[in-house]
Formats: sequence, C-alpha cells, structure tokens
Amino acid sequence: MFNFFGGKNRKSMADAVKECGENPSVCLVDVRSPEEYRGGHVPGALNLPLDNLQAAAGLLPDKNAQLYLYCLSGARSAMATNMLRRMGYVNCNNVGGIGGYSGKLEK
Repeated sequence: MFNFFGGKNRKSMADAVKECGENPSVCLVDVRSPEEYRGGHVPGALNLPLDNLQAAAGLLPDKNAQLYLYCLSGARSAMATNMLRRMGYVNCNNVGGIGGYSGKLEK
C-alpha cells in the first residue's frame, strides 16, 4: 500500500517513539513551528521547524543517523523528509502527524 505522506510501509509514530526510547542514536524530529512545539510535543523530540531546515547541519551532524520526522498532519514532515534527503541525510522517515501519538505530551 502506498501512502502519500510516507511512501510504502511507513513506520508508525508508536514504533518510532519506541525505537527512539531504545536507541539514543535515533532522533525524533518535530518540524512544526516553535509555537506548536511549545503547545505540546512528543517527549524527547527535537524541534526543527520546516522553515528553518538549514539549521539541520548544526543540530543533526550525523547524516547517517536514523531520523523520524512528524508535524501536525504529515504534510510538512513529508516535505522536510524530502528536503533533508536532498541535503544528504540518508535515514530520514516521515512518521506522520502528532495525532498518531497516544502518549502524554511534553510542554
């Protein structure tokens, strides 16, 4: 099955959060605005807004690290995934919208 926002067999938000908790080299990236991020985000997620992706080099120096990106609906994280891939990040994946997360949000 093909998913517009993540391609084939996209990893779920729950799976990504679990993997991040088990492996400190895996990074969960929230590409929403700083205001949205402050309103509530997945615990441990790094805020790297879509309109500031050029900051990725300083915040995410390992271009081989496993990155899971999310936003509100999955649209911005799909764009960010493609942009980061063009910047040389080889293991970035869109996990959709924050609505796919059922745990407690951090503020």
